[in-house]
Amino acid sequence: MKRRVVITGLGTVSPIGSDVATMWNNAISGVSGVGPLTRVDASKFPMKVAAEVSEFDPTQFMDKKEARKMDRFTQFAVAASLMALEDAELKITDEIAPRIGVWIGSGIGGMETYEQQFRTFEEKGYRRVSPFFVPMMIPDMASGQVSIVTGAKGINSCTVTACASGTNSIGDAFKVIQRGDADYMITGGAEAPITDMAVAGFCAAKAISTNEDPKTASRPFDLNRDGFVMGEGAGILILESLESATARGAKIYAEIVGYGATGDAYHVTAPAPEGEGGVRAMLQAIADAGLQPEDFDYMNAHGTSTPYNDKFETIAVKTVFGDHAKKLAISSTKSMTGHLLGAAGAVEAILTAKTIEEGIIPPTINYETPDPDCDLDYVPNKSRKQEVRAAISNSLGFGGHNACIVLKKYTE
Repeated sequence: MKRRVVITGLGTVSPIGSDVATMWNNAISGVSGVGPLTRVDASKFPMKVAAEVSEFDPTQFMDKKEARKMDRFTQFAVAASLMALEDAELKITDEIAPRIGVWIGSGIGGMETYEQQFRTFEEKGYRRVSPFFVPMMIPDMASGQVSIVTGAKGINSCTVTACASGTNSIGDAFKVIQRGDADYMITGGAEAPITDMAVAGFCAAKAISTNEDPKTASRPFDLNRDGFVMGEGAGILILESLESATARGAKIYAEIVGYGATGDAYHVTAPAPEGEGGVRAMLQAIADAGLQPEDFDYMNAHGTSTPYNDKFETIAVKTVFGDHAKKLAISSTKSMTGHLLGAAGAVEAILTAKTIEEGIIPPTINYETPDPDCDLDYVPNKSRKQEVRAAISNSLGFGGHNACIVLKKYTE
């Protein structure tokens, strides 16, 4: 018998708010977190804007000495995890610690640390490289440090699937509880990629928007989109068995009911033609949830604002949902948050859970010029009050990784 799994806690550090309440209010108000690029010297790059986390002080969550031993992406993960645990009112005791797991993904891990330490090595030799270099850089250290800081002793893992990392991690964590290997999971994604080499790499791949206007650079599904806007942050959810949540009287945001994950087997960066890998992931997630396409009211799209992704994702939605595709409300919250790479799916899962809880659908902002290839209901520019019974959230990553999770309104 598969166990039911619910979401009982949320925490975030994002370009539109470093707590869930602020992020949600900004999302439904259509506030953009995109601004001038400041974390690196913008004069070196064609990319001039980014979705940076501006108001974040790690010492609110850990002491200064510990913060210095963590890359920025890990600091984000620890902060968001502590907020999520507080939100869930979950105290980790010796008794339950072995039944609490951590599964946090990251696409590229500690790029900032890598670059700083390489410069030190080049200038001063190996003896001056920090002994913390490797444990600060590796992508699993967000998960590792969250376990150490919180005392969670269950399964401890990290999924690295590029821009699908956050969604894959949540899906994998969901399955851990569903099959009975843990009662609670601290899960999501974290990323801090606004560094010289990461920006250089994405610019060289011509994946990044070169629009210099922060107000219009991230414009998913719009005819004039020209690439994604890089962002940073973390999203963490507390997943819990329904049995445990009910026993302790926890608040339930939504139930997680389905997970699909597939590979394109096609190209390192381009999505498969017609989004066929995404089609299979969505169908798998919907089947896993035991739902039909017409049961869905909302989709949080991958919606990166790149020419290929938005076109192929639209085709994929039509393939999966058929006639119902026209009735499905779809939004790309990346229009506001930018693309958080490995953290994107996690922040979007939080926004999807809030959409179900509040009955308000966040908009796709900066939608001005319709694209004939993208002709569905993208909830343009203004949020919409609407009951959402079931929702699907998509994430697609370099390497042909496709991941989808299905959330629905919790009913007894």
